[in-house]
Amino acid sequence: MSNNQKTIKNEVTLSGVGLHTGIKVNMTLKPAPVNHGFAFVRIDLEGQPVIEASAEYVVNTQRGTNLEKRGVTVNTCEHVLAAIVASDIDNIIIEMNAPEPPIMDGSSKHFMEALEKAGIVEQIAIREEYVVKEIITYKDMDSGSEIILMPCDNYQITTMVDFGTKVLGTQNATLDSLSDFKTEIADARTFSFLHELEMLLDNNLIQGGDLNNAIVYVDKEISEATMNKLKKAFNKDSLTVKANGILDNLTLRWANEAARHKLLDVIGDLALIGVRIKGKVIANKPGHLVNTMFAKKVQKIIRQEKRNNVPYYDLSLPPLMDIHKIMSILPHRPPFLLIDRIIELSDRHVVGMKNVTMNESYFNGHFPGAPVMPGVLQVEAMAQCGGVLVLSSVPDPENYLTFFMKMDNVKFKQKVLPGDTLIFKAELITPIRRGICHMQAYGYANNKLVVEAELMAQIVKKTE
Repeated sequence: MSNNQKTIKNEVTLSGVGLHTGIKVNMTLKPAPVNHGFAFVRIDLEGQPVIEASAEYVVNTQRGTNLEKRGVTVNTCEHVLAAIVASDIDNIIIEMNAPEPPIMDGSSKHFMEALEKAGIVEQIAIREEYVVKEIITYKDMDSGSEIILMPCDNYQITTMVDFGTKVLGTQNATLDSLSDFKTEIADARTFSFLHELEMLLDNNLIQGGDLNNAIVYVDKEISEATMNKLKKAFNKDSLTVKANGILDNLTLRWANEAARHKLLDVIGDLALIGVRIKGKVIANKPGHLVNTMFAKKVQKIIRQEKRNNVPYYDLSLPPLMDIHKIMSILPHRPPFLLIDRIIELSDRHVVGMKNVTMNESYFNGHFPGAPVMPGVLQVEAMAQCGGVLVLSSVPDPENYLTFFMKMDNVKFKQKVLPGDTLIFKAELITPIRRGICHMQAYGYANNKLVVEAELMAQIVKKTE
């Protein structure tokens, strides 16, 4: 499967009304260049301001996920964003002449159909993907809502909902692959309880609603006054409550449609993280508040990792070079052979690994009762990785020795302790000439940068 970025081939327009504003809106989806991401454009405002689909711009989640940037708002963005993610799109422009996308039938169905009509094209750029390496959690103590993100081979979501009402009960929904979104999730419509609907109507906050775009669960007795209010709001001569507790004659598409729609919302809200996720989401009693707070947390973690520039390597895969192959190239031997594996090697870079164990001889004296790997040995280990890089450029590495020439800008960021796995990455600053290797090297452990240095070494042929 290609890992290139994607956008739509042609622009496509949908028209309708906003659920809460009742304002007629035209929404046009347009192709976007590489590394653009998802962005809304308010073409009805002067200067056509842009609001990127980012968790940092979430300002309100009471009736949907609402974004605001420099006073410009976009409301209820989650349904269209879910469709974009599920359509495997990375870059898109969403133009609107109103603050809220059209609600359509309350699901993502029509957005999915529009994106299919527009067509999907690959772009010449690699997709950014966040590979989940350890469990990330967020819990809202007031509501008990909780989201967990854990390592997984692909993006999966499970939602568990419990509103404490007999009419809805407890429901679960699972999506094992985004490729199943169209058939399993996209048609799930938004829903509301009668008591919420009364509040929205009393406050004039659901101008675009009708019985075709929102499921209404009747969780209380309907008074005559309330019934008359509903008839007027929905322009109906009569309304009934069916045996399954749904207002009027709306037929559920699935028995657990509410849980499926909550899953749809999770995908749309987590789109605000800004990168693809490779991991499994488990959401217990999800809602827009907990979803977007979790999105902000994950976004912050990703940005921190980028600042630390911590690369990821799957250490469960067979190494490019094991210890025997390394010893056939390097002249070093235990106890001064300080790398165990070579993971990657090209003509310009090398990635190596060392498992730090309590059996290392230097821990006897550095320090008794508080073992810490000496910084000078961390630098030596990085240099040995560089030795593999430079010795791989000659046909007879066993006939050469490597010697340090210079080290600059050496910085130690974190302690390295027994049990740590050190990953070293070294890249050439200048091409190898006359056996001289000038490189920038980094060492990582526990998803943190622990050491960095600019190193220069030279290989010299052994003398008889």
